[in-house]
Amino acid sequence: MTAIAASTARAPLLGEGTRVGLLVVPAVLFLAVAFVHPVATLIGISVHDKGGWTIEHYVRLWEVPAYLKVLQRTLLMGAGTALICLVLGYPLAYRLAHAGPRARALILAGILIPFWTNLLVRAYGWLVLLNPKGMLNGALVGAGLVEDPLPLVQNTLGVFIGMTQIMLPYMVLPIAAVMTRIDPALMRAAYGLGAGPVTAFRRVYLPMTLPGVMAGTLLVFTISLGFFVIPALLGGTRDIMLAQLVELNINQTLNWGFAAALATLLLATTLTLYAAAQRWFRVGALWGDLA
Repeated sequence: MTAIAASTARAPLLGEGTRVGLLVVPAVLFLAVAFVHPVATLIGISVHDKGGWTIEHYVRLWEVPAYLKVLQRTLLMGAGTALICLVLGYPLAYRLAHAGPRARALILAGILIPFWTNLLVRAYGWLVLLNPKGMLNGALVGAGLVEDPLPLVQNTLGVFIGMTQIMLPYMVLPIAAVMTRIDPALMRAAYGLGAGPVTAFRRVYLPMTLPGVMAGTLLVFTISLGFFVIPALLGGTRDIMLAQLVELNINQTLNWGFAAALATLLLATTLTLYAAAQRWFRVGALWGDLA
């Protein structure tokens, strides 16, 4: 009887699955209150107007050419920023993944330190550097390389410069995380089988880094779709993006239903892109899901 009682006392009151589920409950409740409920309310506002259900705001979005141009510009700016970050970030990620401890610490510091600076401060910093009377144009004119200051700000180029500088870490870190998991012996094996550096990179190394590439591209593209500060400060009147259009309808025209429809469109685009990337490019492999 004593042994049975001791065994019963040591047995857990709840199963392992139940204990894990209870640990997840606070996070689920927090997400439900802080994310799911606001998003559901947002979607509801976009399809409910004047006391009834309607799709008027979505029809207006597709029927007015100006709104379609803003949507097209937003997608192109996001895709362009992702492409530039990929071209600049892939070599940097390779260097980060294969550097020694001291060099890796220095590269990481250079990548992460900008995160400690407010986005608005960085945007105004680019204004100081890029405006016609700024430091960069002053140096170029002073050195005799150009006669007149270059138009580097208040245009699309200024938006690309600012967005690329801010979004580059989001491209570098996922790619570097995948690169550090690649066994160096695989490349040596490719060389031993007669493959040259270009062939080994194209046939062996690059395919293995695709999950990181797609994860970084997805992050940069989707976050770029919602940019507001950089286009507002560094862009011109022709560089209005979707987030600025949302702000315009909320604060100036007070058309909350149309603003909610625009925000819902951004959300749907983000979810669709993530689902496609997970389906065809195994983005989940970045977090260890290799199935």
